Amino acid sequence: MRLVYLSAIIFCTLITLSCSRTTTATLDQTSGVGSTVYSAQQKSLLLSGSETDPMRLFLTTNKSDSILLRQRAAEVIPNPDDPLLNACINRLLATVQDSMSLGVGIAAPQVGILKRIIWVQRFDKEGFPFEVYLNPVIKQYTKKKQNCMEGCLSIPDKQAETKVRAYAILLEYDTREGQHITEMVEDFTAVIFQHEIDHLDGKLFIDLLEEK
Repeated sequence: MRLVYLSAIIFCTLITLSCSRTTTATLDQTSGVGSTVYSAQQKSLLLSGSETDPMRLFLTTNKSDSILLRQRAAEVIPNPDDPLLNACINRLLATVQDSMSLGVGIAAPQVGILKRIIWVQRFDKEGFPFEVYLNPVIKQYTKKKQNCMEGCLSIPDKQAETKVRAYAILLEYDTREGQHITEMVEDFTAVIFQHEIDHLDGKLFIDLLEEK
């Protein structure tokens, strides 16, 4: 996804974001360890390269890609020993940090994986680290809004200013180890989270352009 902002903390200038609640998580009856179901197509995508290889970004200019980008992603069961989950997490990071994208955030649907997984670069933390979030949910939005020029790697050559992003959000998510976290996120980093979580619900930033 692509986002435009004037500064990482205060203003908005051009920057790249890489970007029914159906649960496909199941319990492995033999081991008792939670696992997440992946379709044959998803497995093929994830295993098409090593865990350090970036994946192909899905684009709205491609009809079949566009259909997938408008679908809602399914929850995952956190499990650090799940090889497909680890492949998805690691290849998402490789994609958002690839020289062809150089994003500050990415959602799994943008690479064809309908799972509730995102990476976000935390501009509100020292060193601006990338962090992964499973099953993220925004529980509350502030009434205070912020304007920001946004774009999306899944929507080539399109940037526009959104005016309805909340200045701060109350966020809940799971870590890959299974810890459930609640935290407040503000300013530009809150915009990244809102943008990426929208992707998990089949929404794109262009849907917001008519909202005031």
